Amino acid sequence: MSAAAPPPTPTIIAQRYELQRQLAQGGMAEVWLAIDLTLDRKVAVKWLKQSLASDEIIAERFRREAIAAASLNHPNIVAIHDVFEQEDRQAVVMQLVEGKSLRQLLDKQKRLSPELTCHIGTCIAAALDHAHDSGFVHRDVKPGNIMITSDGRVLLTDFGIAKGLQSSDQDLTSPNIMMGTAKYLSPEQVRGKKLDGRADLYSLGLVLYECLVGRVPFLGETDADTALARLQRDPTDLSQLRATLPTGLVVVIHQLLARNPAQRPASGAALTTALRAAAKEGPPQIDETPHEHSPVTPVGKRRLRRAPSDVAGRATDRIRATKTPPPEAAPTTLAPVPRQPKPIPGEVAHGAMNPTQATISPPPRREATPAAGNGRRGEPAKGMSQGWKPSFIVLAILLTVGLGVALLLWSSLEFGGGDPVSSTTLLPSDSATGAQNDSGQANADESNIDQSGADDPTAAGSPTPTAITSLTAFDPDGDGVENDAEASRAGADDNPATYWSTVCYQSQYMGGKRGVGLVVSFDNPMQQALSVEVLSAPYQLQFYTSSSESAPDTIDAWGPTLGTVAFASEPGTVISGVPTLPARHILVLLNEIGIDDSCTGSHPYRGRLGEIQFTS
Repeated sequence: MSAAAPPPTPTIIAQRYELQRQLAQGGMAEVWLAIDLTLDRKVAVKWLKQSLASDEIIAERFRREAIAAASLNHPNIVAIHDVFEQEDRQAVVMQLVEGKSLRQLLDKQKRLSPELTCHIGTCIAAALDHAHDSGFVHRDVKPGNIMITSDGRVLLTDFGIAKGLQSSDQDLTSPNIMMGTAKYLSPEQVRGKKLDGRADLYSLGLVLYECLVGRVPFLGETDADTALARLQRDPTDLSQLRATLPTGLVVVIHQLLARNPAQRPASGAALTTALRAAAKEGPPQIDETPHEHSPVTPVGKRRLRRAPSDVAGRATDRIRATKTPPPEAAPTTLAPVPRQPKPIPGEVAHGAMNPTQATISPPPRREATPAAGNGRRGEPAKGMSQGWKPSFIVLAILLTVGLGVALLLWSSLEFGGGDPVSSTTLLPSDSATGAQNDSGQANADESNIDQSGADDPTAAGSPTPTAITSLTAFDPDGDGVENDAEASRAGADDNPATYWSTVCYQSQYMGGKRGVGLVVSFDNPMQQALSVEVLSAPYQLQFYTSSSESAPDTIDAWGPTLGTVAFASEPGTVISGVPTLPARHILVLLNEIGIDDSCTGSHPYRGRLGEIQFTS
C-alpha cells in the first residue's frame, strides 16, 4: 500500500504572507487570500500577473496605487497594509473584506431596493469625497470595485488608475487611450478632458442607475460605441422604468448623469446629503381617485372600438332603453326581470292598458317632484308623457312649416316677387369687371372690401394651409447619403409596405454617428405636431426645427430639440412637440436603431421610418 502524498508546501511571499487560495482574477492581477504570519491575521494580496511583470508602466501603476490608497484613511475605503516586490512582480497587501462585490450582487439579484441603493450611494459618495479632498480622482468607479460585507458595510477599492488632482507627474497613459471601464466612463474621460471629482460622481451615477433598473443606460456593440453613446443623448428617465422610485432619488441620479459637469452635485458631501434626504422620502404618492372607464379606446390609427370594461355598461344601457319589455305572465303582476331597473314611483307600468290594471310598487320615499298637472295619483303628469304620438305630430308640423318657408324663399329669389327690391351691391373695379377666375368668381381689386372674408378660410387672419413638400435623408456625420431615393416613401399613404430605411450598420449606434434621419419640409411655416411611425426597435429618436428657407446641413445648425428624446423597445408611433415658433423644416433624427433580419450578420442594424404626417 503506497503512502499518502504529502500536503503541498504552502507558498510564502515576502517571507511573511502565506497564500491560501485565489479569490479573484482580473486583467492585470490576481487577488489571493493570505495569512499575515507576523500579525496572525487574514489579508488580501493583489499580485501582478507574471505575464505583465516586465511592463514597467503597469508596475509603476501598482506602486502608485499603493501610495494613493495608503494615504487614504476612511471607513469606506479598503485599507492598504503593505507593498513589496516578489519574483519581479509587484504586490499590494490590502484589508480583507469578508463579503461580495456589488458586481456579484447585481449579477444575482439584477436590481436592488431604493433603500439599499441609497445606502450604497451614500457610502461611496463619502469615500470619494475623502479621496477628492486628499487630491485623488479614482477614475474607475464600477460595481466590481465596490465591496459589500455581510453586516452591511460598503467599501471602495482599487485605486490602480487613480490620478492626483494637482499632480504634474506623467499620467502613464496615451492621450488617445481612455482609462477606466467603458460602461462607467464619464463624458470627460471619453473626450480626454482634464478631470476633477465630478467625473467619479458621474460614474457613481451610472452604478446607482444600474442598481435600480438592472442595466446601465448606455451600452453599445463595442466599448467605443458604449463610450460614445453618453455623448449623444441623455439616459432614459428612471421614473418611466420604475414608477415607484422616490422622486428625490430619481432627480439626484439624473443630476449625476448630466453631460455638463457643472450641472452635477459639486462634491461627494453634497451628494451624500441629497441621497440621505431621498432615502427618507419614500415612494411617490399615487392618486387614489377611482378609475373612470372610457366608453371607447383606440386600437389603431383612425379606428376606435368600445372598451372591454364597458361591456356591462352597454348591457345596462340596452335594458334602460327598452320601450316594451317581454310579455308578463299576468297583467296585474310585475314579475322581477333580471337586470331590469326598478319602476319609477308615480309611473305607469309598461304594457298596462289602464293605470288601474297595474300594481304599482310603493315608493321607498315620497317623490319630491311636484305634479305638473291635475292628473290622478300614479298617472303621468300632463306634459311629462313619453308617448310618441304628440312628438310625431309636432315634428310633422315643423317640417311642413319649414318646407313652406323654403318654397317662399325660392319663389322670391327666382321670380323677384313682382316688385322691385332695393339692394346695395359692392362691384369690383372697372378693370376687373367681367373678369372671371377659374372657379367662375370675379377677381376683386385690392382696394375693394371683401364682405365674404369671414367665410373664406384663406382670408387674412385665418391659418394658411400647410402641406409636406419634401422628405430628404439626413446623414451629417457620414457621406451625406442615406438611401435618399427612398426618403419620399415615408410620406403618409396608408400603405405599410412603403417606408424609408437607413443602410445596415455594424452597431446600434451607427458607428458613433450622432444620428441619421429625415428632413421634413413644408410649403409654409407651421406650428403643428408631426406623427412618425418607427418600424424598427429598440430605437431612440429626437426632433429638431428650423425656420430657415433651406434645411441646415449639420445637427448643431438646427434649433433646440422639439420635446424630449423618445425611447422604446418596440416599434410604435411617436408624436413630436408643437414648435414654439413657425418652422419650415423638422428633422426626425434616429440616435439608436434595432436589428433588421434583412441585414447581414456583420452589419445587422437598420432603422426604418414610415407614415410621417401632421397630427389631427
